[in-house]
Amino acid sequence: MRQSKVIQNKEVAALPVTKRRCKTLLQHIEYVIELAEDSKLSEDFYKKAKTSIQFIARKMKLSPNQAVIFSLFMEKSDDSRIFVSEFSRFLGCKNIKTISMMTDVDELEKRHLVRCRMDDGRKSYRVPIEVVEAVKQSIAYEYDPEINRNLTAEQLFQQMERLFDENENKEISGKTLTEELRSLIEDNASLAFCRRMREWNNIYDSDDNCLLLLLFCHRFINLDDDNVGFHDFEDLYERKWEFRHIKSSLQNGTNDLIEMKILEYQTIEGFANNEFYKISDRAKEQLFSELDVKIRQGENRKGLILHGNVAAKDLFYNKREQAQIIQLASLLQEDNFANVQKRLHDSGMRKGFACLFYGAPGTGKTETVYQIARSTGRDIMMVDIAETKSCWFGESEKKIKAIFDRYSAFVKTNKTVPILLFNEADAVIGKRRNVESGSVAQTENAIQNIILQEMENLDGIMIATTNLTQNLDKAFERRFLYKIEFEKPDVEAKKMIWLAMIPALSNREAEELAAAYDFSGGQIENIVRKRTIDSILSGIEPSLETMHGYCRNESLYKDGKRKIGF
Repeated sequence: MRQSKVIQNKEVAALPVTKRRCKTLLQHIEYVIELAEDSKLSEDFYKKAKTSIQFIARKMKLSPNQAVIFSLFMEKSDDSRIFVSEFSRFLGCKNIKTISMMTDVDELEKRHLVRCRMDDGRKSYRVPIEVVEAVKQSIAYEYDPEINRNLTAEQLFQQMERLFDENENKEISGKTLTEELRSLIEDNASLAFCRRMREWNNIYDSDDNCLLLLLFCHRFINLDDDNVGFHDFEDLYERKWEFRHIKSSLQNGTNDLIEMKILEYQTIEGFANNEFYKISDRAKEQLFSELDVKIRQGENRKGLILHGNVAAKDLFYNKREQAQIIQLASLLQEDNFANVQKRLHDSGMRKGFACLFYGAPGTGKTETVYQIARSTGRDIMMVDIAETKSCWFGESEKKIKAIFDRYSAFVKTNKTVPILLFNEADAVIGKRRNVESGSVAQTENAIQNIILQEMENLDGIMIATTNLTQNLDKAFERRFLYKIEFEKPDVEAKKMIWLAMIPALSNREAEELAAAYDFSGGQIENIVRKRTIDSILSGIEPSLETMHGYCRNESLYKDGKRKIGF
């Protein structure tokens, strides 16, 4: 009897949802979707799906039409860019049918059941993960507006950071961003920051200026950024003309934020620069009285690797490259660098220094940049190559341009010119691709054109590191003033590396290891780390024989064959 019941349950589970009794919210949504496909939302569809539509509507506190539209969104909830026009194809009806849905879609957005953003002038949507998780548990998701009320000033700025991040990641539209920022201010009107924002009527009543000021406040408090350029807010406005209007009004001083002395131009060598702006000290005192912030900023160093934080490290090179590195480090000493730049400028030549460090992995290219920065007192602006490769068409070019704009600001606002480091730069300075191979190739070529142009106008120090010089585009090759090849260390250099990393080795043992294995400094460091870990675990100093074992296992290739193992 029990066996018969089990078999019967399996048969029921195998039936399509349309022939099963729906119990959970997800099952009812699935049933609606099955019936909705190619239904043109006919009367017959509503008749067949009536029970499930009513269940969803009652559970989610939606109208019947909203329940159907919510089900359509849930069907595509794994897509971060849902276009309402896609529903027409699924339903088998004309676009005009889905246009009539927009009022209900707006209501779903107000309820935070879907989130809206703009994609090249088109609205797209996504279903938040918290909504999906609630549906999976058969729970009606309800956005709680109280969560953003009675916040402290610190909590307010945390919520502002979340909203700006969502907008930057194209998860919400500029319109939604503005509305939710306003709600934050209205819901926390007792905070001094919110009171001051509302008191500045000219600013608060203008969506454009209110949004811009809140961006400046967010960047100052959350990102410690007191040097904001146009690239920092170009994408904040969904209509290009809005950005152009804001930019023009800031540059010519007619914007209310400038006239009310809330924002001011950055000053460089005593001259106002209308390309970069900051919140005035007076406005900071009025806005941020509840926060423990340093009102008067010194040098703008946010986003830099500070030279004082770089640990000293002994590096060993072959004689030829050592001479080149010593020469470059000497040239980048502040007095020498300033003198050379002046003479280049007086001779009508470009003042920028672009250097290429190339060679096998593990030969010390990146670490050399760090040590040169430490010895010359220069901070480093590190470029994350992966961050420049945006999945959104046109975004990569903007990111590359923003990198150079940001670096230019650092050059102008810091006493000592920092180093712009493109680490493992193969991905952006490689040989150009045939544009006929697709939009990706066009984007990569556009990125290269921007970098080439910026290198022509460079007023600082750029160092690029690469392992694959055979892929280097010729146009880049001639723009690098200094090119230093990092070869694998010779026997003498390897001996010095072994002795520096393991002082317990004798000269003879270090020479033996150096002569026996063709390792880079990075590979030797790997072996030393393994030796250290094993000595900690065993409490015994590894013997020379054990060291040879580590060395034999370090390389993945032996006698031309690839090997695997520890």
